Amino acid sequence: MISFFFFIIYLGPMVLMMIVLCVQIKCFQEIITIGYSVYHSYHLPWFRTLSWYFLLCVNYFFYGETVTDYFFTLVQREEPLRILSKYHRFISFALYLTGFCMFVLSLVKKHYRLQFYMFGWTHVTLLIVVTQSHLIIHNLFEGMIWFIVPISCVICNDIMAYMFGFFFGIRWRADRGWVPCPCYLSYVMAGYRYFVCPVEFNSDSNSFTVDCQPSELFQLQEYPLPAVLQSLTGWVRTPRPTISRITRLRPLLKTSCLSLEFCVLQRPVEDYTPRGFPKDFANTIPGHGGIMDRFDCQYLMATFVNVYIASFIRGPNPSKVIQQLLALRLDQQLQIFNSLKAHLTERGLLPANEVAA
Repeated sequence: MISFFFFIIYLGPMVLMMIVLCVQIKCFQEIITIGYSVYHSYHLPWFRTLSWYFLLCVNYFFYGETVTDYFFTLVQREEPLRILSKYHRFISFALYLTGFCMFVLSLVKKHYRLQFYMFGWTHVTLLIVVTQSHLIIHNLFEGMIWFIVPISCVICNDIMAYMFGFFFGIRWRADRGWVPCPCYLSYVMAGYRYFVCPVEFNSDSNSFTVDCQPSELFQLQEYPLPAVLQSLTGWVRTPRPTISRITRLRPLLKTSCLSLEFCVLQRPVEDYTPRGFPKDFANTIPGHGGIMDRFDCQYLMATFVNVYIASFIRGPNPSKVIQQLLALRLDQQLQIFNSLKAHLTERGLLPANEVAA
């Protein structure tokens, strides 16, 4: 399994995206099957058909938004994609309304309560599985390190918890034993552009590329040792010393440590959440249960990472802004140009005589 995991990482982000989609579909199938086991005994129509239809609609909406957001140049070049992008939300809304009408037509007297209950079951499943798997893909497109490190946090936690539980009968001490593993992994991966650069579409080569100038988050930064450590080590001199192997990834290590702490805190909650079911989600993996039993924590972990990136790391992308500006009409581009020029002149970044010219 470890060899297969490294192999699909080697194949690139697009293959990882397909793996995430396959896992999402399997998790959805396992949860829907639990609901269908109750629903089927009443011989009511269309539950599974509508569930898979809504899965298709939600994936069409999310993947369409992702393609338009991250690969705007590709969308604008291809006429069919440009049309689909322009009316994407209207098409998605029309598809959802069609499914809702199908649900209304499937209602059977004396079973309205049960049918609306299963309708809500489908939507909650979509919220848990599809929405969070979509956030995993967002993390992946920001750089594979945001996909691999959170996954490794949960995997290491599960392995150490199992080992401590098996040998010592103690689960909670595992949180202290696995911390260095994801930290060292993030240290190694941050030295390679293949892992830290976002996925972009290169219009010159007509291919998806992973190449950029790494941000300060992944670059070497020197920090002075605290005075307490200087006094303990006897390294009191000017300038104060630094530890380059630690300071090189100091900004990223802060993110890694927060991810580790979140994993430690949320893992017990995720362990006890499925206890509401009488058994495992499925028996897809012998001795483990279903795919959902293995990936429940991965979904919540990916949501945390996505929120953290959006709140503290991701900033405006100049290339995306330029691409959107080029898609405007010429008069709109000229209006934005004049507004930006006046703003830069007011800030003193452009001489006033250029405005007059």
